[in-house]
Amino acid sequence: MSMIRPRVDKLLDHVDSHYGAVVVAAKRARQINAYYHSLSEGAYGEYTPPMVETGTGNYLTIALEETAQGKLKYEYKSSSTTS
Repeated sequence: MSMIRPRVDKLLDHVDSHYGAVVVAAKRARQINAYYHSLSEGAYGEYTPPMVETGTGNYLTIALEETAQGKLKYEYKSSSTTS
């Protein structure tokens, strides 16, 4: 049985909920994927590279590690409507 890395309690130190952790990590994993894809096409500087050293090539794991180490800042967009 494999353990989830990083631990959920470490993630929740930097996000307000499990939902927040999922949303932030998923968006960041897509950005990391775009970064590596752009490197293969010869484009540099358009996307932010991974901000942590890990032994994995899994983009979601990298994003979760970044979240657990407090490297990512986020805020929710408010969808306020006025009548």
